[in-house]
Amino acid sequence: MEPPKARVLVVEDDPAILRGLCDVMVFNGYGVEGVADGTEGCQAALSGQYDLVMLDVMLPGMDGFSICREIRRHRPAQPVIILTAKGAEDDVVTGFRAGADDYVSKPFSLRELMVRVEAVLRRSGKPTGDEQIRYADILFDGLTLQATCRDRSQALTRREMDIMVYLFRHRDRIVSKADLLSEVWHYTDPNVETRTVDIHMLKLRKKIASLAGSRSLIQTVRGEGYRLEPER
Repeated sequence: MEPPKARVLVVEDDPAILRGLCDVMVFNGYGVEGVADGTEGCQAALSGQYDLVMLDVMLPGMDGFSICREIRRHRPAQPVIILTAKGAEDDVVTGFRAGADDYVSKPFSLRELMVRVEAVLRRSGKPTGDEQIRYADILFDGLTLQATCRDRSQALTRREMDIMVYLFRHRDRIVSKADLLSEVWHYTDPNVETRTVDIHMLKLRKKIASLAGSRSLIQTVRGEGYRLEPER
């Protein structure tokens, strides 16, 4: 028997959804553990060794956002996916702020679920931003995950650093959303419908603007994608 591709912890209090998620993971070759309580799920995430943690938002004992923050505090490199209600954009934003790598909206298709799971797992094994770059007087440090300009600094997420590195490496051209989904998120299907890039870009721009005197440095080219502003 082949060993499982990866170990996944699913924290979901709805018995039918939990059973379905576990069955899908096993069917696709993953090892899986299911937990129905938020407090127990947090303890499992911090004490066990998992390649991916999948968290529902509304949980008894401890909500998914709080679990995600605890995971980020103790295990900053742990891949996490948040499960949100369909159309609950506030949950998506809050999830990313808590440190989630991606989200899946319920009800979800099995294809979408596995695309996102596989992308996050590939991403966790292929860091692109473990380096330092300097642009427009801001130092972006992939080792400390800090952006610094003079006496001001902003903490970055790993994904924000990866976006910045990719834009910097390709600053001579427009980078499309499909490019980012393929090369930064590692989606096998970069045409999957998602607002992930938009939300991450909004957060990253705000952080850069707080350091660069209201300049976001990242331009949106309507219908095409993004590019870095020319350095002054």
